[in-house]
Amino acid sequence: MSELVLETQKLDKVYKLGGRTVRALSDVNLQVKKGDFISIMGPSGSGKTTLLNMLGCLDRPTSGKVILDNVDVTKVPERKLFKIRRHKIGFIFQTFNLLPYLNALENVELPMEGTKKSGDKKKQRASELLKMVGLSEREGHRPHRLSAGEQQRVAIARALANDPTIVLADEPTGNLDTKTKYEIVRLLGTLNIDQGTTIIMVTHDSHIAARAGRMLSLYDGKLGKEKEGTHLLKKELICPYCGGEIQPDNTFCPHCGKKL
Repeated sequence: MSELVLETQKLDKVYKLGGRTVRALSDVNLQVKKGDFISIMGPSGSGKTTLLNMLGCLDRPTSGKVILDNVDVTKVPERKLFKIRRHKIGFIFQTFNLLPYLNALENVELPMEGTKKSGDKKKQRASELLKMVGLSEREGHRPHRLSAGEQQRVAIARALANDPTIVLADEPTGNLDTKTKYEIVRLLGTLNIDQGTTIIMVTHDSHIAARAGRMLSLYDGKLGKEKEGTHLLKKELICPYCGGEIQPDNTFCPHCGKKL
């Protein structure tokens, strides 16, 4: 049986908005095993980002537990949570969140500040990660000189900087065009397969959600029945226009009909 790396038990989150009570999460029970690639899909306001904030130790639940690497992080004092976030969790955001005055290499190095790695080791690690995401030749470029897809690749490399237990991706393809969004989700799938990276990806896009190994839905703060995703196997090819699966010998995409 695969190792359990993350678990929630009876997770609830309630907000008080004026005189109104809003239940953002209700009795959420989730188990994540090492090497899982999970998508959580739901409309705006369904509680997806709230759940991700709980899993990422960015907010605390009203009740219930979040257990990461056998530690109930809901009981960890706030002053110690930053170490858990730094070493156990990698974050990927819809808006990339790169620092504009740092180049790609420096942005990837940033999470390693305050660790015991030497300056040379940080640079070496950042360079290796940028090579992994296909950006070796863009190390010295600042964000404004990178395309949206390249910026997200830098953000993915940054999320992996401290070899986290789990990577949390909040709408990682939300600001990208159709071709680029499938390139990014394919990259996540490849990292999951080749590196064994454990990923939870939140999205409102059913086509993107289906590329994970496990698919979960979230409505009104409650998890629905789990489905099996198609997963992005390395042998699969993706149409750059519609994201449909194609075969190596296809001249035209069987889904949208466009010439490849």
